[in-house]
Amino acid sequence: MSVESAEPLQSDRESAWSLLREQTAVVILAGGASRRMGQDKSFLKVGEVSLIERVLTAAKSLSDETLIIANRETAYAHLGVPIFPDEKPGWGPLMGLYSGLRAATRELVVLLACDMPFVTPALVRYLVSLTPDADVVIPRGRAGLHPLHAVYRRSTCLPAVSAALAQGKRRMIDFFDAVRVREAPERALRRFDPLGVALMNVNTPEDLAAARHLLRRVYYEQGDY
Repeated sequence: MSVESAEPLQSDRESAWSLLREQTAVVILAGGASRRMGQDKSFLKVGEVSLIERVLTAAKSLSDETLIIANRETAYAHLGVPIFPDEKPGWGPLMGLYSGLRAATRELVVLLACDMPFVTPALVRYLVSLTPDADVVIPRGRAGLHPLHAVYRRSTCLPAVSAALAQGKRRMIDFFDAVRVREAPERALRRFDPLGVALMNVNTPEDLAAARHLLRRVYYEQGDY
């Protein structure tokens, strides 16, 4: 796996985003089993807004091609965006990525999990701006790599993911050795996410309580949400 880290100037990032936006689609993964939560977490609320609606609002600010990968299509129909099922349900998030890459029509695919209440569009734009010399741009936070908040080049990642799945591989990073991977280091992410919450996801009731607490204690005080 080739891993690179870089921090372009702000003017360069803005110019790159302007050129790349029309090439960008956003895929939201909502097909997980939510076993640790004990219920479908997509529609659990943080504040007055469900998790998936929070992600969808951020996604729509990034691209006019936004879609959801979900195996219960009727549950998400009211959101007003195209819904596509997994090609093979039950195969985990790598299959979700494969299904999203197949469904998207644009070259750059931003993959977002449905349980990330604090997705920050400026951070996603930064990741997209790093794609000209990469097939995958992935942030590295304190917990490691975040493949469910990353950017994938469709033309190169689709065949690589397909090959990995054909070999019975299921981990999100199992195809990285076949493509160019560029990491966005935590120090770069902090410029767009000073509170360090953009990569937070909600897997357990405790995570949900923490997200609600954070929204009350920080975002309401600042008037951002």
